[in-house]
Formats: sequence, C-alpha cells, structure tokens
Amino acid sequence: MPDLVSRAEVSLDAAFAVLAGIRAEAARRDVALAAVVCDLGGQVVAAQRMDGAQLAAMALAIDKAYTAVSFDHPTEAWAESTRPGAGDWGLSTVLGGRIVVFAGGLPLRREGKLVGGVGVSGSAADVDRACAVAGLRARGFDAV
Repeated sequence: MPDLVSRAEVSLDAAFAVLAGIRAEAARRDVALAAVVCDLGGQVVAAQRMDGAQLAAMALAIDKAYTAVSFDHPTEAWAESTRPGAGDWGLSTVLGGRIVVFAGGLPLRREGKLVGGVGVSGSAADVDRACAVAGLRARGFDAV
C-alpha cells in the first residue's frame, strides 16, 4: 500500500468562479450575501461578503461550507434528524457549534467526487441554497 494518498480538491480559480456565480444570482434576486468555498479539510479557499450582508452572514457561510464537506451532504439534510428528541438531536452543538442544520451549505462535487464545500448565508435559507446551486452550476460542478 502506498504511504501517500492523492486527492482532488477545488482550485482557487474554480472557487472564484463559484463565488462569481453566487454573486450573480444574489444580485439577480437583490439580496446581499456572504459566500465561502472550502477544501476537503474544511479550510476556506475563497470567500466574499457582499456590500450590506448581515453581520453574522460570513460566520454562518463558513460553517455551512464546513458542515457540507464534513458530512458530504447538503446542510438541510440534518433538519429533521436534529429536532429535539430525534436521533441526531444536539448535533448542531458539537464541534464548537460549527454544524449548521438548515439550507445554504452544499458539498462541492465534480463527476460525483467530493472536492470541497460551499456555504451561502444572508437571506432566507431557500434563497441561500438557490444561490449556492447557481454557483455550482457556474463552474460546472454537480448540482445537488
């Protein structure tokens, strides 16, 4: 077995293109958002905060991207199972509260292979998600 493992990760140029797609969709919808693209380790590759975005938007966008890449699922996939009394209740409090369980975070995949995560925050959760999807499509990543 080899001592080293290689893996594909999102490039800086691709991250900028995803952010441009998000920004274009946000402008079309007349909303101010923060958006983040992270690598497989959950580290920020590129981020943007649009003029007028809410104070907490960037922190939430970072955590949405982190959650999406950590679990390889859209953040809203956890909404039902993390309600009080459900099987994953309390998940959003672990890891320093970084786990986000509402829409706006998506795994970043190319041809089905996980290469990073994207997080968008600053509007209603469904708008955040729609802008994230637009960003993925802008660079040809798999739409979730």
